[in-house]
Amino acid sequence: MSFSQGLSGLNAASQALDVVGNNIANSQTVGFKSGSIAFADVFAGSQIGMGVTVAGVNQSFSDGVLGQGASALDMGISGNGFFRLTDDAGRTFYSRNGQFQSDENGFIINNQGMYLNGYQATGTPPTIEAGAAVGPIQIPTGQMQASASTSGTMKGNLNSEDEAIDTDEYPFDPANSKSYNSVTQVDAYDSLGNKHTINVYFVKTDDNTWKAYSSDTTSPVMDGDDVVYGEMELTFDASGQLTTNPAELNVASAAYNGADPLNFALDMDGMTQQATDTAMNSPSTNGYPPGLMNGYSVSDNGQIIASYSNGQKQLLGQVVLANFTNPGGLSSTGNNCWSETPQSGQPTIGTSGTGNLGTLYGGKLEASNVDLGEEMVNMIVYQRNYQSNAQTIKTQSEILQTLVNLR
Repeated sequence: MSFSQGLSGLNAASQALDVVGNNIANSQTVGFKSGSIAFADVFAGSQIGMGVTVAGVNQSFSDGVLGQGASALDMGISGNGFFRLTDDAGRTFYSRNGQFQSDENGFIINNQGMYLNGYQATGTPPTIEAGAAVGPIQIPTGQMQASASTSGTMKGNLNSEDEAIDTDEYPFDPANSKSYNSVTQVDAYDSLGNKHTINVYFVKTDDNTWKAYSSDTTSPVMDGDDVVYGEMELTFDASGQLTTNPAELNVASAAYNGADPLNFALDMDGMTQQATDTAMNSPSTNGYPPGLMNGYSVSDNGQIIASYSNGQKQLLGQVVLANFTNPGGLSSTGNNCWSETPQSGQPTIGTSGTGNLGTLYGGKLEASNVDLGEEMVNMIVYQRNYQSNAQTIKTQSEILQTLVNLR
């Protein structure tokens, strides 16, 4: 007579209830993956088993529901993959908990102070270079540097019904409105971010023929006492389409407040001449002044994009994901983290949506994948199992007592 079967059953049922209790306790833990217990029977050279043992606790890496996050750095993963984290000692961990924030130095960290890994954008403008190393991502806190205008566009229509100007009688002079038919402004920026206002004047010289002049009103180029203007001729065919090629008007300026002079071409390709009012379609240049950071967000491909007071956006870095051949072989280290083991295999590192990696969503958080209804049912089952094993011990005890009482 043996009590081992019942005792092993009590121990196994108790551990099963521990697993259920742990699942229920973490039902609101972001990125938590539920566990399920696995049993194995025990034989010792007999047809009658010696009871049950716990073969292991397996984790389910199925997706949790993605909900709205509360922080600009909150992230959620749908599909395969883990966030890659490193601690101060350089140890690497993996997690599905996407609750992140920035520390006093701008590094992105989780609630335990581990650093989120990815590619850091470098250069001006910042880009991610091919073969960049994976490491902690840092959000710079300084202002965005100014960028000088190096190109621009001006497209629109010139009124074919305008009268041609006799340039002998009225040579071009910005101070004399009779010497040009229309004027349009476009802004440009120098190497220090100083704003320059560029005036572009249009003079109709004949049917289907115009001249365009450019002048930087902020720091005009001077030849002695004379202002130097950029100049080009525009010719149109009978249908009003521009035939000048290339249609580029030079824009230049003198040095201003210590900045380099402006010198770029204003592309006018696509200009038309029709019998309707002269109008330009939002002329623009590619420069911008310096700007202070307004905030940042994570895009759905894991890129961290900052927005600035100058209306520009800039890439700061890109989060990477890691996946394993056997995620079930990872070792749980607590704090919603796992570590690599020989059973899990080595990680595959990549960006969101590449290879067999899932998709990263900015501004989202992955909820626990615990099914409370299923856990309540399991709790009832394991409770009955525990009671039944206790009953076998009680029955064995009563039989033993009967044998002891025999005279």
